[in-house]
This record gives sequence, structure tokens and C-alpha cells, in this order.
Amino acid sequence: MRIFRSPWGKIELTEERKQHIVSFHPDIAPYLRYFDATLRVPKRIARSKHDKDVIICYRQLPRRKLFLAIIFRLKPHNNFILTAYLANKIKRV
Repeated sequence: MRIFRSPWGKIELTEERKQHIVSFHPDIAPYLRYFDATLRVPKRIARSKHDKDVIICYRQLPRRKLFLAIIFRLKPHNNFILTAYLANKIKRV
């Protein structure tokens, strides 16, 4: 398990979630190193339309026209990453 700092407190990335991300979004593997900066200082933040406790953090990748999107759930004393993917643009909410 890896723990990241963020404006919402600590956010966990479990090994199970990491495997899910890499399995379903294999193109993200080289960008796992940007998770820390994306969560610590996101460039854009959005809340899920369907669940007020789910937040999406975006950061444009260096020298790319892609954004790293990290989706996590806010829980008292246990914020955790649900998934992450590469996006061509930021979703409008």
C-alpha cells in the first residue's frame, strides 16, 4: 500500500487498486510516478455527479496533451483511490 498526501488528508493506494488500474488502463503504468504530484497539487478538481464523496483530480502530463485523472473516495479516516486513467480532456461537471 502507498499513501499520498493531499489537501483532503492522506489518500491510500492499495495493491489491489493499483493492479486494477494497471490491468484496465495499461497505458497508465509509466505515469504512476505522477500520482503524488497530482494528488498533492491537482491542476483541476471535480466532484462526481453521482456520488458527492468521489473526487477526480487532474494534472496535465509533461510534454503530452494528456491528463492524468485520479478518482478517489473520501471516507472518514480512510480516503482511498478507486481508479485512474489517461484522458484527452477534462470532463465537464
